[in-house]
This record gives sequence, C-alpha cells and structure tokens, in this order.
Amino acid sequence: MENAVNLQLGVTTIGDLLVHKKISQSHNGNSLKDVELRIPDYQRPYKWTARNSIQLLDDIIEARNNNKEVYRVGTLILHREKNNDGKTIYNIVDGQQRTITFSLLLHALHELDTKEEGFKIDLLEQEVFDNAFSRHNIPNNLNAFRRRVYKENREENIDFIRDMKRLRDYIEKQCELIVVITDNLSEAFQFFDSQNARGKALYPHDLLKAYHLREMTNIDDAKTEQIVKEWEKIPQKYLAEFFGDYLYRIKEWVNGNWAYTLNEHNIYKFKGITKSDRTPYSQFYKSAFSYAELVNSSAMPFVSGTREVNAFQLNTPIIAGKPFFDYTKHYYNLLADIRDNSQYEGFYIKGDTIVKTLDKYYSRGTGNQIARLLFDTALLLYVDRFCPATYPTKVDTELFQQFVLYTFIWAYSLRAQYYHLGWLSAQNYILGRGGKGNVNSLNMYKLIADSDTPVSLLSLLADKLRPLSDGNLSKNVVKGIAEGTVDHIEGGIYTNYFHFFKANTFYSK
Repeated sequence: MENAVNLQLGVTTIGDLLVHKKISQSHNGNSLKDVELRIPDYQRPYKWTARNSIQLLDDIIEARNNNKEVYRVGTLILHREKNNDGKTIYNIVDGQQRTITFSLLLHALHELDTKEEGFKIDLLEQEVFDNAFSRHNIPNNLNAFRRRVYKENREENIDFIRDMKRLRDYIEKQCELIVVITDNLSEAFQFFDSQNARGKALYPHDLLKAYHLREMTNIDDAKTEQIVKEWEKIPQKYLAEFFGDYLYRIKEWVNGNWAYTLNEHNIYKFKGITKSDRTPYSQFYKSAFSYAELVNSSAMPFVSGTREVNAFQLNTPIIAGKPFFDYTKHYYNLLADIRDNSQYEGFYIKGDTIVKTLDKYYSRGTGNQIARLLFDTALLLYVDRFCPATYPTKVDTELFQQFVLYTFIWAYSLRAQYYHLGWLSAQNYILGRGGKGNVNSLNMYKLIADSDTPVSLLSLLADKLRPLSDGNLSKNVVKGIAEGTVDHIEGGIYTNYFHFFKANTFYSK
C-alpha cells in the first residue's frame, strides 16, 4: 500500500532482510528483492551496549517460549536512492541500532554451523564504523552473543546446539519488522520526526507500562482497565519527571553511580522480578511482598492496632506486573505529600519555615532547582526507609524534623558554594567527589540506605556535616551576609535560605 505522502509500507522477516536481502512483502503484496542496506554518513554511531543486546535476545527467547507465531520487533525506515554507480541502495533512516544488533546475533548463530564457514551479513561489512562507540560496541556485543549461544565440546552438547539453531530459525522466520520506504529523503525524515513526535510511546515510563501490563496475565480485564485509567489520569509530563528526576536518580545514587538520563536502554532498573523468576534472590523479595499484601489485606492491623506493613522499598527490586502500578502510585503520592508544606494537609512536611523559604524565594533557576531536587529526593528516601505511613509517634516526628534540617544543610551547602551551579558539579558533590572547596560533599543516599535506624543516621550526619565559612561561599551569599539581607523577614518567612545556616551553627566566619 501507499499513503498520501508517498510512503510505501511493507513487512519483512529478519532472515529475509539480513540474510536473503529482500523485503518479505512490499506495498504491492510481492517481495522486494536486491535490498542493499546502507548506513548513511548522517547516522549516529552504534551505541547499543552488551546489556541492551542481551536484553533483546532474552525478549526473543521469551516470545518463542510463549509460542508467539509472529514477534514484531520494531519499525525500519528506509530511503531508497541510486548510488554513483546507478545501483539502488536503501539507506537506514531509523532502526539502525536494532538492525545492526540483529546482524550481530545472526552472525553468532550462523557460526554454530560448520557448513556455513564464511557466512557474512553485508550490513556488517561496510566501512562506516570508524567511531569509538562503534569500534567498541560491535565486537563487544558480538562476543556477548557468542558467549550465550556457544558451548564447548559440541558432540557432548548437541541438544544445546540444536536448540540454538531452532532459535536462529525463529529469529529469521518469525521475528518481523514493519518497513517504511520512500524515495524522498525529506519525507523519510518527516515520517521519522512524526513517529518520534507522538511522544507517548517514547516515554520510558510508558515503555514500562507496556512491559508490566504484559506481566498481568492473572488480572481480569476490568481491573486492568481500571489500572490503566488511573495511570492515564496523571499528566505525562509529571510521570516523566517522577521517574526520570526522582526514582531513577535515587536508584543510581544509592549505588554510588552517576545518574544520566532515564531512557529505553536503562529502564531495566524498573522491570523487576517476574512471576517466573525462581532464584533464591527473587523468591525472597516475592515472599516479602506477598507477606505485606497478606497482612495489609487482613484485619490484623486494625484488630491489633499495629501499623500496616510497607510493601515497597526504593532500593529493593520491583515485583513485575500489578505491583509495579501500586509501587508507582505509592511513591508518586508519597513524593507529593513530602512536597506539600501546608500546615494541616501535609502528612510529613507541615508548615516548615525552611521549606516555606525555599518554596517562595528559591524555586527558579537551574541551581536552585538542582538543590531542591537533592533535598526532596533525600527526604523521600528517608521517609521510605524510616517513617511509618500510619500512627507516627512523637519520636518519629522529631527524628524526621532533625533529618529535614540535616538534609537541607547538605543540599544547600552545595548551592551556597556555587554562584552558577550545574549538574556536573552537583553529581560530583552527591557522590562524594567534590574535591577541594566542596564542604559537605558526601553520598547522602548511600548513608541513608546503609543505616539501620534513623538514630544511627542522624549521629553519622552530626559527625560528618561541617559549618561553611566565608572562604567557601559564593559571592552572592557573602554579599547577603555583609548587607544583612540574610536575616530579613517578610510575612514571617526569611527571604534568604542561608539564614538557617547561621541559626543552626552551620556558618562560621
């Protein structure tokens, strides 16, 4: 078929495309032969890592084990043109990463067959991979596939070799791509842009939604529809921020890792443990979750007057399927509660003067937003680990208030030392790599996760956090201190966050 902008649509199996060099079924219902795939100069380097590649292989194996007759693996956009020799070539506009990865996988699988010595896939023979990313990732990913599909002593592992050949047949004959072909390069880019501009399908959290919905095979349609409706009620912008800025960064920082951007290549951190996982590790966390669900759904907390059991922890694995949606709802609401500083409605933060100052005077600008994100994420992790959701005692509240002050001093020590604060300096500070002049640079998230009690954490922070002096401060803070504006009050709220450093003995000249 052919659409209004002269885009020809077709479908092809992976084997036809990469081994037999044809499109299985083009727009007129016939196969399209002599398809010479090319990677044009404007394409980006090959950036899929071994983790991404093995994840693709595992997804294919799961599809085969679930007896999927056809497994659709994406879309390929091709620009058809004549080269200098008058030969028709098909430039890959979109789908390069996945197509190269399939080429490497088939190369490894065909090496199993001694009768096919010299087998090659033309796409891998092109001289377009002279880039640091490509030079590393291509051989590394090929070797990762080889380690998965090879066995020594072929005669003793004949069943394994036979199964890998069946897997190869499944990939070549039952894994399919939707193919879009156009003779006009601008149309190819227009279609590419329109596909990516649709936004929803490209959000990492929506990829996770689709993944976890597939795991909900034991949930009836009505319940599934209700879950999706609740998910869709939250604006996509807020969900993207929630997962990318908060949950993802906490997971990385707890483990002492640099937090980049949440995308399709690292969403595995939120895929979690599936119902089919049977390792002792997975059984432990599934048992803990099941116990929490059992207790909370019973009359036990009400009858005994005890607290409900928290079914989640930020630095432990997620249980795939419906628990993922419960997890998202739980932490989304918890973060909203922490950021709510109203006197009576907020459960955790209630009319805190520090937070009032930050809300009113320090919500704009990159540096202020970075410091506030550090403050909020540390509070979220603390509440998750140490604060009961119901029946907080006076001790619980007092300990939390102490932590609010300490985490403010930690987060805004960074802000006070930089006139222009960016993410490079912030991440070094967070991971304890601040270097000279970065007072209070430490990994707050790891300290929280490694502490068994709030008392031990607060004792540790009391020992580690240091007062700032004029020599540490940015010029605007020093100026505010000299002019006396740091202690200025408007409507009962201090206009400068640094007042709280002075008031709590975290400033010395």
